[in-house]
Amino acid sequence: MAQTFSTELQPTQLSPAQLPSATSGYGARFRRYRASITLASQASADTVVLANIPAGYCFAYGVITSGVSLGTATVAIGNASSAGKYRAAAVFTATDTPTPFGTAAAVAGVPSTAQEQVLLTVGTAALPASGQLVVDLYFSGP
Repeated sequence: MAQTFSTELQPTQLSPAQLPSATSGYGARFRRYRASITLASQASADTVVLANIPAGYCFAYGVITSGVSLGTATVAIGNASSAGKYRAAAVFTATDTPTPFGTAAAVAGVPSTAQEQVLLTVGTAALPASGQLVVDLYFSGP
């Protein structure tokens, strides 16, 4: 049977062998960035700054939890150049149900080379007039 190695372990097969690196997420430490948002009818196209992630960190996943249904409003999570980098715009009607998210491209991505400001972008309709929305972002770093 053929045996292959993950991208992170391929350098161990070189001569001389190289160890996997925490900068690529292998054996790295997790950091949680919590963003609590008081819902107040934020309008479509509004953005909420969730976190400022230092250079050198890799996205692992996120968890979104809302105390109320967001109705027909959509939320995307990303940055200024890609609103849906981590979570494409979608409705979120689950209440008090922590829901993981993360795009495959973002999870498999390389460490950031500069600080990144992560944004929640409201779309389609305004957010509810009251309630709480919590977004936890998990990144790994050296």
